[in-house]
Amino acid sequence: MAKKRWNDLSPKSKTTIIAVTAVDAGLRAWALRDLAGREAGQVNGPKWLWGSALGLLTTSGVLPVVYLVAGRKS
Repeated sequence: MAKKRWNDLSPKSKTTIIAVTAVDAGLRAWALRDLAGREAGQVNGPKWLWGSALGLLTTSGVLPVVYLVAGRKS
């Protein structure tokens, strides 16, 4: 199957891609800011690992949500 180019996508597909990207960027920024403001003892797991994963992996918003729900200690 040939790759589709941006111009070949429907307007609905383009809107969906832009929306998912915006939500992912917002969640990632929120999670990284929260992580930066916490001490290592307030994070489940190594702080450096969360930061690396949040900064490097593209997960369509999944990883930031996992961090915000399960990566923080109350």
